[in-house]
Amino acid sequence: MEPPPDIPPEQSLITYPSDFPIKVMGANVDGFDTAMAHVARAFDPGFDERTIERRPSKAGNYLGLTLTVHVTSREQLDELYRTLTTHPMVKVVL
Repeated sequence: MEPPPDIPPEQSLITYPSDFPIKVMGANVDGFDTAMAHVARAFDPGFDERTIERRPSKAGNYLGLTLTVHVTSREQLDELYRTLTTHPMVKVVL
């Protein structure tokens, strides 16, 4: 799969730095939100786990999280998405 073409800063819909919400879904197991907070802190040392929004699925098997991470560049945001999507506890990242 070929990487997407670089988007010039003037054509980006995101202004950096920015507080950017990322939705992550995984199995509703102990430690999922803590693991996702650890990933977020790797990219945003000031990330506060208490700001995570949690939404269990209707049956309670899955947990949706919204992590609002302070990002300073497109490269940082892209790497955060890559890290989350390859995490073994994550099913979906939006």
